[in-house]
Amino acid sequence: MLNINEIKEIIAQRSPFLLIDRIDELEPGKRAVGRKCVSYNEPYFIGHFPDEPVMPGVLVIEALAQVGAVVCLSVEENKGKNAYFGGINKARFRNKIIPGDVLTLEVELIKSKGNVGVANAKAYDGDKIFAEAELTFAIG
Repeated sequence: MLNINEIKEIIAQRSPFLLIDRIDELEPGKRAVGRKCVSYNEPYFIGHFPDEPVMPGVLVIEALAQVGAVVCLSVEENKGKNAYFGGINKARFRNKIIPGDVLTLEVELIKSKGNVGVANAKAYDGDKIFAEAELTFAIG
């Protein structure tokens, strides 16, 4: 398991844009399972939406990408580098995310060539799926 300080040693994102709280499982270069505890105090809830706070879908995808970055950047040859979006495919949002939800963020690398790769990503809580996507990234 990686705590927030260990995550910050791997990826460059910082508050308020660091969207993962911990990594529960990690197979460097292969897969990771992370966690995001959604709090009412998140800055985006001020305007999205004031009377019905919902985590923006784009930030759910970003949280998944940050877990994916941990997967890729925890490999020795990628330490100190950044992971960049190359594409987002097959994104589906199945349920809204509200304060109090605890997201399990699972990312598995499915193909990689050179500094480019593709991963399957899913945000869920038990049997409840919030979002799924195929993320393409480049390491640089």
